[in-house]
Amino acid sequence: MEPVDVAFALVGVGALLAGILPRVLEHRPLSMPIAFLALGMAVWLLPVGLPDPDPLRYPDIATHLTEIGVIVALMGAGLKIDRPLGRRRWSSTWRLLAIAMPLSIAAVALLGWAWAGLVPAAALLLAAALAPTDPVLAADVQVGEPTDVEDSEDEVRFALTSEAGLNDGLAFPFVYAAIAIATTSLAPGDWFGRWLSVDVLYKVGMGVAGGLLIGWLLGKLFFRAPSELRLARHAEGFLALAATFLAYGLVEVVGGYGFLAVFCAARAIRAAERSHEFHNVLHDFAEQIERLLTVLLLLLFGGAVVGGLLAPLTWQAALVGLALVFVFRPVFGWLSLRGAPGRPAEHWVISFFGIRGVGSFYYLAYATAKADFPQADLVWATVGLVVIVSVVLHGIAATPVMQLLDRKGQRTGEQPAGGDGGRSAGRGEREPALGGTG
Repeated sequence: MEPVDVAFALVGVGALLAGILPRVLEHRPLSMPIAFLALGMAVWLLPVGLPDPDPLRYPDIATHLTEIGVIVALMGAGLKIDRPLGRRRWSSTWRLLAIAMPLSIAAVALLGWAWAGLVPAAALLLAAALAPTDPVLAADVQVGEPTDVEDSEDEVRFALTSEAGLNDGLAFPFVYAAIAIATTSLAPGDWFGRWLSVDVLYKVGMGVAGGLLIGWLLGKLFFRAPSELRLARHAEGFLALAATFLAYGLVEVVGGYGFLAVFCAARAIRAAERSHEFHNVLHDFAEQIERLLTVLLLLLFGGAVVGGLLAPLTWQAALVGLALVFVFRPVFGWLSLRGAPGRPAEHWVISFFGIRGVGSFYYLAYATAKADFPQADLVWATVGLVVIVSVVLHGIAATPVMQLLDRKGQRTGEQPAGGDGGRSAGRGEREPALGGTG
């Protein structure tokens, strides 16, 4: 029995289950990530000769696989948000990004250094990698497919989707800070000036501006070009991949953050012709590709777990990871949402579902390929534990919690009338997708 034949069969089974399980698991307290993580662990325990998918041994492969998974998910997330951009409309998002995320990074880095015994560079890398919530594995707590109603989303699903769409890029400066410390020194004078000017201001600005420009141009091509060139007429979903790779690649070429560019490009495409049915075609294709990539990544993660990914874990590092899931994210998330739209129950749900997943793996793989981090195996083990806990905890809780909010009417959205503020009921049931959490 050749390992490559087993791999083909495994991918085929995974793809088939990706089409079946969403319907089977609908309305049940169980998520697709749990099923595929368990399947990956089970398959790699069998004596079939599959290679060990160790991300520490193959950092470049891990980087690019997770990179593709994240950018495709970001395109889908940007396309499916109905709510137009606005300071008050996106108040929950800005608060989570500007308050909850930096506080979580500071708390995890400090505890990782003082409690888990990580060197400063590794502690900051751990905090930065765990900073972003994940757009890939959080389908059950995100908004549904695009609709014609600008303010159709409830506050919980909107906040979690928009936060995940933006914080994957906004966490990158902290990863670069960890790389700078690892390659130079802890003294800020050796790296802070360049980090602030290049890794923060230039890369973030270029990511946002470049993404918006590319999305605007693609929107013109899709919806405003002469009839024979107007791509929206042909309803070809693979153009979602064209937009994703174009935005990501061009902005990365000029040194910006491609993650930000993809999400911003998706928002600009959506704004070009907000109610056109072509958005559903693009979103559905992106979601299908995302689903297949997620299956592959979860199977490989399960294999890495049984292969010893968690072996270097210490109880001190484990407590740091658990503190993020059960203390830092819920508390800082709730504090950041004080005064934001929504009811207290919604704020607690948003704060609780700080889902960690594929984005964290990407940051770790990227950083460890760029610099030699002491205790990298311990950082990987800690992040692996956090993702497993998030997959299981949030995956089990997502369906019943969201159903409870829906039944009680505890969903706050925005009214189309009255400018930027207001409240309305959120969108109802949505087609099940891969995810639940991760």
